[in-house]
Amino acid sequence: MLSVSTLHGRQRLFFETGATKPLQYRLDQLSKLKDMIKRSEDSIIEALRQDLGKSDFEAYATEIGILLEEINHVSKNLRRWSKPQRVRTPITHFGSKSRIYAEPYGVTLIIAPWNYPFQLALAPLIGAISAGNCAILKPSELAPHTSALLARLLSATFDDHYIAVVEGGVETSNELLAVDFDKIFFTGSVNVGRMVMEAAAKHLTPVTLELGGKSPCIVHEDANLKHAAKRIVWGKFLNAGQTCIAPDYLYVHESVKEQLVEQMKVFVADFFKDPLAADSGYAKIINEKHFNRLLGLMKSGHLIYGGQTDESAHRIAPAFLDAVNWDEPVMQEEIFGPILPILSYGDLGEAIREINARPKPLALYVFSESKNVQRRVIDSVSFGGGCINDTIMHIASPYLPFGGVGESGMGGYHGKGSFDAFSHRKSVLKQTSRFDLPFRYPNAKNALKRLRSVYK
Repeated sequence: MLSVSTLHGRQRLFFETGATKPLQYRLDQLSKLKDMIKRSEDSIIEALRQDLGKSDFEAYATEIGILLEEINHVSKNLRRWSKPQRVRTPITHFGSKSRIYAEPYGVTLIIAPWNYPFQLALAPLIGAISAGNCAILKPSELAPHTSALLARLLSATFDDHYIAVVEGGVETSNELLAVDFDKIFFTGSVNVGRMVMEAAAKHLTPVTLELGGKSPCIVHEDANLKHAAKRIVWGKFLNAGQTCIAPDYLYVHESVKEQLVEQMKVFVADFFKDPLAADSGYAKIINEKHFNRLLGLMKSGHLIYGGQTDESAHRIAPAFLDAVNWDEPVMQEEIFGPILPILSYGDLGEAIREINARPKPLALYVFSESKNVQRRVIDSVSFGGGCINDTIMHIASPYLPFGGVGESGMGGYHGKGSFDAFSHRKSVLKQTSRFDLPFRYPNAKNALKRLRSVYK
């Protein structure tokens, strides 16, 4: 196994040859990545089953299919994105032309999380490849089967002087962060994101941070409750709630709260039958540490539905908590599990004020048939991205850049956003040599007068 510094040095030398920059080379590598994923579908599903207990359907939908669609979209549009972009030139620059060139950063580092360990490792890699970079990928050690599979597949598909995988724990991450990369892309918790940014600052390395936070889901009194219940249950309990953009808590108008809860119970039972059963299609909690953390959070408020546990399998059934207040532990940290606190409001302005009193969330969801209510929430609350009358689905569109704001992250990706995340936009002005305007020079007659006539 090569050391981190050796890998980094090899990639630096390869990048400097310019081999990664031609459009056709990048398209060929994306095609190789797509073929690798399709060829390894069974192995990917099995690794995800072992690490997170994911069903075949959930593994394909959230970790495989979404990557294939991303590669297709990027490959289709990459030629257009890569072309120099011509922009307008002011009259003061008469005779010149202005263009913006997208160039790769160079040698990049991608640190992936454990909750979607295959998809969230390769989605940024698609961006790195499309922009013409080399990349070192650090998968999560908390999903060891997927980490090992990524290492095996990528080493068999790409030379390590171009794409390399480095496995390991915290010490490995610290070793990687000590190296002078040209770009760092991190997906994970807010606390670790702060450490990544601190390490990057020592080299003034640009970063994209995909973090998390407490994403609210507002259900107003005029919402279609059946659709709301179905889509909230699906979005919240996907991957057993271990999704950074899962609805973290429900904020429902007091007049429809009981109806909504009863509808959600119906859909939990319909979707999962027996959620503690190994064949239920319902995922498990990643490890004992997180399982115990979630058990502690369930002590907040009053458990009104679900919450059965199987400690040996690390499974927690979907749980609804009522009578929760903002000071309880479950409202002090991102839940990242199958626990849904339910709060109620009488006035929408009250709900907006409570949300705005806390760090900006990664996602926000609002269910309402009123355009005025929809617009009021969107205009009043700062958040990374979200949905109106749905949950989660904004992340699956390659036309919508995905990312956070404030404590929920910085920068975005998906589709062109991924290409942009791994590209430096280089501005170039090309001046004519056929003539030379004299008024810009200090020895020109009436230079100041002419200058004032331009900047009036």
